[in-house]
Amino acid sequence: MTSYEREVADARSGEIRSCIAGGYGGASVVVTGIGELCDGTGSSPAAGMAIVVEEGRIVWVGPERTLPEAAGSSRLDVAGRAVIPGFVDSHTHLVFAGDRAGEWEARMAGRAYVAGGIVGTVEATRAATTPELSRRAHRLVAEALEGGTTTIEVKSGYGLDVANEARLVRVAATLTDEVTYLGAHVVPPEYAGRSDDYVDLVCGQMLEACRGECRWIDVFCEEGAFDADQARTVLEAGRRAGLGLKLHANQLRHGPGASLGAAVGAASVDHCTHLSDADVEALAGSPTVVTLLPAAEFSTRSGYPDGRRLLDAGVRVALATDCNPGTSYTTSMSFVVALAVRELGMTLPEALHAATGGGADALRRDDVGRLQVGKRADFVVLDAPSASWIAYRPGVPMVSAVFRLGELVAGAPPGGRW
Repeated sequence: MTSYEREVADARSGEIRSCIAGGYGGASVVVTGIGELCDGTGSSPAAGMAIVVEEGRIVWVGPERTLPEAAGSSRLDVAGRAVIPGFVDSHTHLVFAGDRAGEWEARMAGRAYVAGGIVGTVEATRAATTPELSRRAHRLVAEALEGGTTTIEVKSGYGLDVANEARLVRVAATLTDEVTYLGAHVVPPEYAGRSDDYVDLVCGQMLEACRGECRWIDVFCEEGAFDADQARTVLEAGRRAGLGLKLHANQLRHGPGASLGAAVGAASVDHCTHLSDADVEALAGSPTVVTLLPAAEFSTRSGYPDGRRLLDAGVRVALATDCNPGTSYTTSMSFVVALAVRELGMTLPEALHAATGGGADALRRDDVGRLQVGKRADFVVLDAPSASWIAYRPGVPMVSAVFRLGELVAGAPPGGRW
């Protein structure tokens, strides 16, 4: 971390914890002048709408011409700009040390991606101090917030021993309430040839040390990581410990992970680049959300998952960044939405829903990701008249202001003031 990065992270750490982990509210405000409102449900955008916020929650949404006269004590006119829900990034790996730029450069030169690079990040993370890990993680969360992400999930998985996994989930818990225990990321070198022994550790002492900070458990079910029996063992141990279930599966090739996720009732199965017809049928018949991570395919030069196929089959789909140092070093949900439209066969409303309401579904949250009465007033004002500009102008910052629980937490409202 550079001195500049450290300075920025230190300055923001307190603010970002309050914004992402706990938040604050109390504002009574009416948002008017909305050029286009996308509510996160997947329906078509609506023009001429207004939103009323009380105590951090949405209490009214409707055409501005029907706005109740007594609504709100403050007004925010967004002057024709589009408003969308805050992004819900339901899959990240933000607590780590070091980088893998060399690995990325090798892939760009034609070397195929394999999961082994994780071990290098584990070595760097184990060697880093907790303040170093915390500073970088807070900087990444600040970056995500400025890009419109108001709810974020953070995994462990770069410690792979009891002390370090416990340390990583403690850092993650200062960032978000959506903490995932990923002790079963890969088998660490000290357990080479003894993967079942490592699974015993993951399901025993390590789980006990981590469970108090976590809401979820995850496992990488993939050749070179953990097989289906091992993955099921990890998930069932997590279920007994009171944790919700998630899987990394079917990223590098077809395997049993996706169908396993549907069978055990996982909240989400993530990656799902390689699916059979039977996998798609099983997922469509379950409440499990498929979280697509196209920035990983972008970074690894792999084939993209077929989002169109999943949606047409009735599978519930989310989009997330997979932010990590090896295969998707981005916090930009806008970039992910643009990739989904360009490469996954999704329309802009479908992709935007997957990045907001779909992400909420992947976290089994009913309070975020949608701009509806009773939901949290987490919303983003775009510096554009339409949400389509997220994909229409890829790579260009489109976020003007970010509100969480009705409070401005990043950017500035139009005109620079309320």
